Amino acid sequence: MILQALTTYYEALLQKGAIAAPGWDGAFKVSFWLEVSDTGELIDVIDCRQSVQNGKKSALVPDKMRVPAHVKRASNIAANFLCDNSTYLLGADEKGKPERAIQCFEACAALHHELLDDVDSPAAHAVLAFFDTWQPSLAPEHPLLAERWKEITANANLVFYYDYGDVRHPVTEDPALQAAWQRHYQQADPDAPSAQCLITGQTAPVAATHPSIKGVPGAQSSGAALVSFNAPAFCSYGHEQGGNAPVSEYAAFAYTTALNTLLADRDRCRIIGDTAVVCWAENAGNAAADLVMLAASGIPDNMGVQESDVSRALAAIARGEPCSWLDEMIKPDQHVYFLGLAPNAARLSVRFFLRDSIEHFAAHIQQHRDALEIVRPTNDRWESIPVWALVRETVNKNERNPSPAPQLTGDLMRAILTGSRYPATLLNGVTLRIRAEHEVTRGRAAIIKAYYTRNQSKYCPKEVLTVKLNAESEYLPYVLGRLFAVLEAVQDAANPGINTTIKDRYFNSACATPAVIFPTLIKLAQKHLQKLDTKISIYYNQQLTSLMGMIHEDFPARMTLPEQGAFEIGYYHQTQKRYEKKNKEENENV
Repeated sequence: MILQALTTYYEALLQKGAIAAPGWDGAFKVSFWLEVSDTGELIDVIDCRQSVQNGKKSALVPDKMRVPAHVKRASNIAANFLCDNSTYLLGADEKGKPERAIQCFEACAALHHELLDDVDSPAAHAVLAFFDTWQPSLAPEHPLLAERWKEITANANLVFYYDYGDVRHPVTEDPALQAAWQRHYQQADPDAPSAQCLITGQTAPVAATHPSIKGVPGAQSSGAALVSFNAPAFCSYGHEQGGNAPVSEYAAFAYTTALNTLLADRDRCRIIGDTAVVCWAENAGNAAADLVMLAASGIPDNMGVQESDVSRALAAIARGEPCSWLDEMIKPDQHVYFLGLAPNAARLSVRFFLRDSIEHFAAHIQQHRDALEIVRPTNDRWESIPVWALVRETVNKNERNPSPAPQLTGDLMRAILTGSRYPATLLNGVTLRIRAEHEVTRGRAAIIKAYYTRNQSKYCPKEVLTVKLNAESEYLPYVLGRLFAVLEAVQDAANPGINTTIKDRYFNSACATPAVIFPTLIKLAQKHLQKLDTKISIYYNQQLTSLMGMIHEDFPARMTLPEQGAFEIGYYHQTQKRYEKKNKEENENV
């Protein structure tokens, strides 16, 4: 299903002219152009890298070019046409294996002679002359290469360049050379096994290995495999490699090209935790994919899109109404796909794969947003908390490489997009961070509220799962959370700037075992009240009296996890009420 959907997406992009045709890589990274003369002499080395600003520093990044599709290789010798690294095009590198480098150069020369011997083109003659006259042993001493030798041999990709008289450009743009490559690519290998393709349903040569998938964080930089059979244990019935799940050469190229295109597009891909999430729409509808991705994962900085616009469009689609986005009309019944990939050594793990109408996705995302909604601090810029921020609330930000629990991102995205129960790992992660940091942030309070809104528990009732403070609720854990927030405010008023507060010392015990600590905290508050001005003391006394009047039973000896959730929501609500009043007073005094 995944490969079929990606192949269909590729064909839709191809029809629009928005993706490379079979046999070509439309965005291959190239660092240097090797200009050759008619006699095959290397006459110039052109640095085609672009300077890109990265913070305060600038960095050189390779140019993205359309080149013949590259072969997949590990330790084997396999040359590429017109574009490759220094080992194949120059017969030299810095790996300390000169004999192997010579073998790679000879294999590359043989490939170019095979494809270009019958091609009547000045560029073809120049390339062949280069291979016939170039001496790999002298490459390090060549004046055009010596000054950039380390950069050129550092696995940089090189492409041939030719002066056509009126214009100079890479030989990959030469029509005669393009036709030669296309004939070669489409030529069926007589020894290649044929079978019915599991994706297209047509009988065609089977791809022994599939092109690599690049752009998934944590995977190998050279790419990882989504379909792979590299050991006898994975094979059956005497089949080898791709013969165990026959996918045609065309389909293998199509789905990998489509997926690599999605992973390279910042509008179609989001990195959340350890998972790369990509989204696309049927018929390659950009607007539908853009909208649902922004709504599901959040709006990146400097994108120029207002969150209110996304919310408005999302609400319309969720109601089943057509909506215009990016000057394109989105129909509610248009289907959208979500795919989550995570690294697993040299392979990729599928975290989730979902297909549904954009109306259903929009409705589920809207439900998620409603469940998360909670009073937010004045300095909080998010109208709705993005997924990556939710995941971040479960990790220790002081760690060198903070990472969420395995599979959390996939499980959370699946819950958001399908309207199913939130994963327990989300709540557990937030609970652990609160216990470790004694801090109930907006994100953590929102997660607790959303979790028990969807994963209902009688010990965390709906009356406490409100956006703002519910002053009428007398649910004991909720009231105790409010009470703790007021006790903390009393201490802060009596001892401003104190290093260690009651929250630092007693929050966990107050949340888990109230009977042990609350009597002590109330006695301590009385001493703090004596330090305050009469007006302020009366104000806090009234609050404490009101909350104590809502407690009609003894402090509980211990509270369950859902009850602790109600406590934390109560604490957060009361704290934000306190800050809301403080901000109001400051604004009135301005």
